[in-house]
Amino acid sequence: MSNKTVQAIEENIRQAKVIVGVGESLERLRENRDFKTVILDGYFKDEAVRLVHLKASPNMQSPDMQKSIVAQMDAIGSLSQYFTAVFQQASIASKAIASDEEARDEILAEENN
Repeated sequence: MSNKTVQAIEENIRQAKVIVGVGESLERLRENRDFKTVILDGYFKDEAVRLVHLKASPNMQSPDMQKSIVAQMDAIGSLSQYFTAVFQQASIASKAIASDEEARDEILAEENN
């Protein structure tokens, strides 16, 4: 039974490492100068401000235009939430790796005694 438990723990560790890897990839992107320029500054800041001003523009008050602007604003929020979720999942997975490795090592140590 402990062999299956160890295998399950090792599979959990493998899956968690994939999640951590995605978080590390996003962190590298976040530190990239071009990503900062295009996404963090250009999209999350400048485009968001442009859309807020556009939403208030007298020329953009038709229901279709307002709906389009709100959808674009929602898209910015959704991407930002996705990035936050990736970082949170990576943090949780990193902690799970440490915990699972400790549990695996304890099981293996008990088997060797």
